[in-house]
Amino acid sequence: MFHVAADTGHTFKAGALPWLLSGGAIGVPIFFTLSGLLLYRPWVALLLDGRRTVRARAYLWRRALRILPAYWTVTVYVMLVVLTAHADDSWTWLKLLTLTYTYDPHPWWMAYLGPPGFGQMWSLTVEVAWYATLPLTAAVLGRYARRGEPHGPDVARRARRLLAGIAVYGALSFVFTIFVFTPRFVPQLDVWLPRYFGWFAIGMALSVVSVWARTGSATAIRFCRTAAESWGTCWATAGVLYCIAASPLTGPSDLGTLDTTWTSEFRILLYGLVAAFFVAPVALSPADAPAMRSILGNRAMRFLGRISYGVFLWQVAVSIGWFDLTGHVAFTGSFLAEFPVIAALTILVATVSYHVIERPALRLGAR
Repeated sequence: MFHVAADTGHTFKAGALPWLLSGGAIGVPIFFTLSGLLLYRPWVALLLDGRRTVRARAYLWRRALRILPAYWTVTVYVMLVVLTAHADDSWTWLKLLTLTYTYDPHPWWMAYLGPPGFGQMWSLTVEVAWYATLPLTAAVLGRYARRGEPHGPDVARRARRLLAGIAVYGALSFVFTIFVFTPRFVPQLDVWLPRYFGWFAIGMALSVVSVWARTGSATAIRFCRTAAESWGTCWATAGVLYCIAASPLTGPSDLGTLDTTWTSEFRILLYGLVAAFFVAPVALSPADAPAMRSILGNRAMRFLGRISYGVFLWQVAVSIGWFDLTGHVAFTGSFLAEFPVIAALTILVATVSYHVIERPALRLGAR
């Protein structure tokens, strides 16, 4: 919705809907928080209850199979259909295929988010960088959690130390943001991993609490129960915070006005809080919670969940194709007319991507 609203110029207009749509990038912190929750949890389980062994090589192999085949397919399509003038540029191919193009200090596309057709992929470059560094991050946090145990393993002490270490890890986002603007504004740094440690840290902290509760900790169990039973309040709070985050407090709503240090810091904070209040009740609810199952576990939502990576990958390419077909002029058009068509086409392409590319790759990983 955010990307179509921007492409049709809807976010430049006055009114409540354009204002709220301008904050649609809230999907990114939710995406990062979910990654922190799901992927860090095996390391937490190893530390707190010893239920599983974590092999970094197997983890990285599964991540590569989940991410790269479908992404490479999109890259080939965009290079051959959209970026035809650069189809013979091997250096561009290498940077795009390895998701390292955001680190090029002098790209030919002159836009820090990436070349046409890759505008949304910056978040995937951040995600992949986090995947690659997670084993090292987990090792450092685990060593800190185990350090100085006077009487052998202490689950409660380890959990608290993990949460403290994750808090420091997340706070680095606010420190790094200063250097995005000081001594001069370097927009490219805005799409590097340290800028978003805080959003991953939210999910990592939730994984600690969920595993800690599984060990029988009364404190953790009480926290999980409170969050799960207060899901309506948490989601309402997330909605209010989203409205605040969509305001100028977190920066300009258009795509041309430069950001500032303070608005960027507020964006990290407020967007992170929205993600925390939205994800926490889901992450900490029991598996059979009726509210969560009816809202997020129904057939439609489970289907959309399966194809969601394809929706992310193909949405911009589908938009470009549709706009070329209809003769669309940038930043013009009707959002309400364009969005249903682009959404339907994207879901169709993402469904094919899941069954033809992603699912076979996942089966290969399972073997």
